[in-house]
Amino acid sequence: MNDTLKVIANRRSVRNYATPPLNEEEKDAILGAAMRAPTAGNLMLYSIIEIEDQALKDRLAVTCDNQPFIAKAPLLLLFAADYQRQFDIYTMSGAEEKSRQRGIDFRKPQVGDMLLACCDAVIAAQTAVLAAESLGIGSCYIGDILEQYETHRELLGLPPYVVPVALVCFGRPAVVKDEVRLTPRYDRKFIVHRDRYHSIDRLGMEEMLRPTVERAFPSEFRPEDVDEIAQRMFFRKFASDFAREMSRSVREMLKNWEE
Repeated sequence: MNDTLKVIANRRSVRNYATPPLNEEEKDAILGAAMRAPTAGNLMLYSIIEIEDQALKDRLAVTCDNQPFIAKAPLLLLFAADYQRQFDIYTMSGAEEKSRQRGIDFRKPQVGDMLLACCDAVIAAQTAVLAAESLGIGSCYIGDILEQYETHRELLGLPPYVVPVALVCFGRPAVVKDEVRLTPRYDRKFIVHRDRYHSIDRLGMEEMLRPTVERAFPSEFRPEDVDEIAQRMFFRKFASDFAREMSRSVREMLKNWEE
């Protein structure tokens, strides 16, 4: 396994950071890597906001589902889907008048443009995460930035065609272990499909969740325990208050974007 694959294989979320801040060279390397990430049409449909103000960090630690470690992150980056910059360029260039001359509707950014920009932002974020990992700097994604859109839009001064996609904490791990304890993943055969999508059946569900069941219930494996684990996932993740708020918030993003 080469060094790049080792970085990918050993990366895990880090929420406890050592005191020394990142130096400018390290920050430049992380941001430089992010900006070399693949991007749709080379348009770079994202913006990166470095959160330095401690009061703002403290506020985000509360609005992002009360996670205090966010406020302690030596480097905090927001990756936002951004079609505002590109649309401003089109507007300033006279593209609207040129469209009228050609009999073409001068459309505004729509849902497809938003999704494309979201892809750009996430690709840039993950590239930054891997670059940081290669420097011995840990990271943690904060998905809760998708919640409370109205609050985050005001806090960060986001115009209509800019939406927060990923908030990422960076910092040196406070505790460095010789062996990394990796979070197990589902078996590849349930994730990687060939030629077309294949839905999971009951037997597949039991096989896929069996390692999780065996960690939760060390005694003899029972198929009914699979239902217990699946229901825990449902209530903890899918039916939770934060999941409902996330859906409400994203609907508001879409509404603001389209209107």
